[in-house]
Amino acid sequence: MMMSLVDGCPNCPKPTYETQTDRERNAGIPRCLSQLKACIRAEVFSALDDQSETRPALSHENLLINELIREYLEFNKYRYTASVLTAESGQPELPLDRQFLENELKVVEDAGSKSVPLLYGLVSHFLSSRGDSGGKVFLRGHPVQGGHPVPGGLNVDHSNTLPGPDV
Repeated sequence: MMMSLVDGCPNCPKPTYETQTDRERNAGIPRCLSQLKACIRAEVFSALDDQSETRPALSHENLLINELIREYLEFNKYRYTASVLTAESGQPELPLDRQFLENELKVVEDAGSKSVPLLYGLVSHFLSSRGDSGGKVFLRGHPVQGGHPVPGGLNVDHSNTLPGPDV
């Protein structure tokens, strides 16, 4: 029964078994359960996704954020989660070029940082810079209209020592 469900799912990879006997083949079922569960979730999402509901246009900031998240998810082998993110957000199927992300985010990497997602480097930067001046980076709110960010950019004050919002 489980095999027919997997065989009938066009998005599911076909499970492979390294053994030949029925007993050994049944022992391999738990190995494919995570794939099967992910496929079922993806199929349920696809069935429940209301295509008539218009999504807001993918802003430049959301494009970059989604790509950072996708790179992190794929690095950690959360491939099904990444595929749902791509489908639900309208992110392009092909990942953005890493050099493009570096340029857009105005970051420079050393050789060691290129082996991990950019998100790790960004988090590491903020965690390690906490003790530099004792200050915090002040992030200003992004303009929102109708519950969605308005294109135009995040306002980040890079002085690193602001005490808080302007009064």
